[in-house]
Amino acid sequence: MFLTDGGIETDLIFHKGADLPEFASFVLHEDASGEAMLRDYFGDYFRIAADSGLGLVLETATWRASSDWGMKLGYDEARLRSVNQRAAEFMLALQAGEADTTVVVSGCVGPRGDAYSDLGPASADEALAYHRPQVEVLAGSGVDLLTALTLTNVAEAIGFVRAASEHSMQAVVALTVETDGRLPSGMSLAQAIETIDAETDAAAAYFMINCAHPDHFTSLLADPAAGLQRVRGIRANASRLSHAELDDSTELDDGDPTEFGVLLAALHSANAQISILGGCCGTDARHIAAIAAAHRNG
Repeated sequence: MFLTDGGIETDLIFHKGADLPEFASFVLHEDASGEAMLRDYFGDYFRIAADSGLGLVLETATWRASSDWGMKLGYDEARLRSVNQRAAEFMLALQAGEADTTVVVSGCVGPRGDAYSDLGPASADEALAYHRPQVEVLAGSGVDLLTALTLTNVAEAIGFVRAASEHSMQAVVALTVETDGRLPSGMSLAQAIETIDAETDAAAAYFMINCAHPDHFTSLLADPAAGLQRVRGIRANASRLSHAELDDSTELDDGDPTEFGVLLAALHSANAQISILGGCCGTDARHIAAIAAAHRNG
């Protein structure tokens, strides 16, 4: 089994006092103090993985490091390429320093729009063109795979997978669902995965669910649908609130870390193919340590 980290942006903003404009953690690579904060942040997860004897999948801090988001922050194409490259180099250096833990470094890609309110590119071709530059630099940096987090749009997922395939990279698609377990469009999770696979010759290495509480999707995983058997990882929210409620909230809802760990470990126990467990919004090292503890005790 592999762990991931928690919700990096919510943790750094609410617990560490970081200034992350547009929720963009990649800006921390612009100076030594920012990278020191990232080094301390990831250090907690290296310790949890080493203590538990589990592997670790870590994402580069590049979820917002694509052109539309970069433009909002004053980044041109050259500066975006540079920060994506730097983010990958940073994570690979951390990976190289860990002798006691199996660490997979994933190049992180995020949605073109706001995952909660904007369904993103209208076509797979548009998504391919949009994500291609970031995928190219991350693929060329030496990361182990590429992961698109918080996607809600099937066309965008197809374009991302095709971009990764152009560079012979393994692609992971993490889809975000609403409280009813469906994508914002109303499409079922199984149908979404099966459509993405059909349009990409099943090129994605696997799928994940992220940015939703386990209560919102656990019951779905008992369904034998082929698409759901492709779900190998979970990065869950600490909060049971809907995305709309979270958007309106001015306080962090970090839930109950111990309960969170039990729920995630139970998903692994009940679904043999789910072997990557971690957190998203509202989660931090406490939640991931709780997953490891529940797994060990279960």
